Amino acid sequence: MALSGIQIFKLTPKKNCKECGCPTCMAFSMKVAQGAKQISECPHMSAEALEQLSEATAPPMKTIKVGAGDSEHTLGGETVLYRHEKTFVNKTVYAANICTCMDDAEIDAKLAQVPSVDYDRINERMYTEMINVNFGKDTTPERFAEVAKKAAAVRPVILSVKDEAAAKAALDAVKDTKPVLDGADASNYEAFNKLATDAGVVLGVSGTSIDELYDTVQKLEKLGNKNLILDVTMDSIKATFEAAVIIRRAALADGDRSFGYPSIVKVNKLTDDRELQQSLVALFTLKYGSIVVVDTMDYAMALPLYGLRQNLFTDPQKPMKVAPGIYPINGADENSVCLTTVDFALTYFLVSGELERSGVPCNLIISDAGGLSVLTSWAAGKLSATSISKYIQENVEDKIKNRTLIIPGKVAVLKGDLENKLPGWKIVVAPLEAVQLVKFLKDMKANGEI
Repeated sequence: MALSGIQIFKLTPKKNCKECGCPTCMAFSMKVAQGAKQISECPHMSAEALEQLSEATAPPMKTIKVGAGDSEHTLGGETVLYRHEKTFVNKTVYAANICTCMDDAEIDAKLAQVPSVDYDRINERMYTEMINVNFGKDTTPERFAEVAKKAAAVRPVILSVKDEAAAKAALDAVKDTKPVLDGADASNYEAFNKLATDAGVVLGVSGTSIDELYDTVQKLEKLGNKNLILDVTMDSIKATFEAAVIIRRAALADGDRSFGYPSIVKVNKLTDDRELQQSLVALFTLKYGSIVVVDTMDYAMALPLYGLRQNLFTDPQKPMKVAPGIYPINGADENSVCLTTVDFALTYFLVSGELERSGVPCNLIISDAGGLSVLTSWAAGKLSATSISKYIQENVEDKIKNRTLIIPGKVAVLKGDLENKLPGWKIVVAPLEAVQLVKFLKDMKANGEI
């Protein structure tokens, strides 16, 4: 269980602190308890005290890293069961699946498809982050290593294998890419623990039941390995869901650190149906997969899932917003009409969607409005004639020749002030609702106004 600030203060070895008992020490301890400070930031803390307190003050779910370099991903580190309690920390990672039972042409085709899902949404890159390499029946260690090496050249890999010789061969080929070795269970945990620790990689642990998984994790911890990830995939959807939820509750609600590790859910093993796989990926993004494996991630599957993930792992106290800039729509160029709105992501997507539907080329100008909606940002003084005109003069006028600016209908009051601050510009007030923009723009085009 997490320690309070007073408990942390009492555990601090006073003989090592030059400001023993002062209010500053107590304030520091309170910040450590709240997660605002790390215990290691105290300059007077001895190595023994740090070792004593670091584990007690660490998140109930261990933070682990997989992959290497620019392809490194952080998993775990969660502190709450529900997003509204505080915030979720490290987003779910999505992995595509390949199997050594496939022929080379099929493997190459699936690996070529992985980079096809790669786009930006609200300043975040959306792509398939990992590849699960499954050890198929009648596969040789050499074949498994060959396929793993080919996959690791595309994305970090999960080595799903129970065969010790095959696991060793694959690790020899790809250990520098820091894969997950997902193969330890009650029957082989000692051998796989040695393979993983020697290679310096994360070890995936599974079990035929929650009890067996728990016992295996404890045995691995006694061997000194806490660089683990729990494969909660069971023999049915129901059992897998129960395992994911029970393990998360045990760690975060009950403080059982033997279950305080990130998890893998392989929905590709639970069903072959694509639509059901998509639903299960959504379910286990919510409850509580750190890595979720699917057969193939394409745009039809990715778009709603990445949107869900981004909403879930965004701090609820910080609104999502798009970057300020000029967003050309429908093939707009420097001569196309300009519209402006706020940087609140929901407003941007609503407005840009209607602009695309109109078919009229236009430039959507986004300035910094604090990530708030139109009326809220106007009331807060973040969307004003001054802020809009300043942004346009500094960032737009030298790039766009068109001098017609359409402003949101809900801030029509800004029209006169903008005309004064932007000489040479024609200021037009848009309808009150985004859905009305389609007809509005089409009518303006038909009348020769744009």
